[in-house]
Amino acid sequence: MTTFYDVPAEDLIEAVAETLESDLEEPEWLEFTKTGTGRELPPEQEDFWSRRAASLLRKVAVDGPVGVERLRGAYGDATNGSTRYRVRPKHKRDGSGNVIRTALQQLEDAGYVETSERRGRSVSGEGRALLDDTAEELIEELDRPELERYA
Repeated sequence: MTTFYDVPAEDLIEAVAETLESDLEEPEWLEFTKTGTGRELPPEQEDFWSRRAASLLRKVAVDGPVGVERLRGAYGDATNGSTRYRVRPKHKRDGSGNVIRTALQQLEDAGYVETSERRGRSVSGEGRALLDDTAEELIEELDRPELERYA
């Protein structure tokens, strides 16, 4: 049986995002907000919300139970030091907690994620089934010889 670990992450996230588009609604404030303190502009992708939610669902399934603070670190970025000499070390910037928290709340309302008391969020059985079923459909569509052993 194929699981979501057997499929490349980018392909899985893209396929799950198409499924989640009908289940989640994009917040009104998304076009004005940044995805982290290290960013200058809001996201420009048309399907950013469903892609981020699909990515969060996969991340919670892999790392869960996980909280918003750890996910902020995972979705943040690194900035270099001085641009003149590059002598300062890199600094880690956290991602936007509001974007992550709102997406997780919508995934929880849809039944794909559940909250554990004092442990964070973990993927539910319905969320695991969505990921595995999508991976099974996707591995049949992908024409990559290195993935044939999982089919």
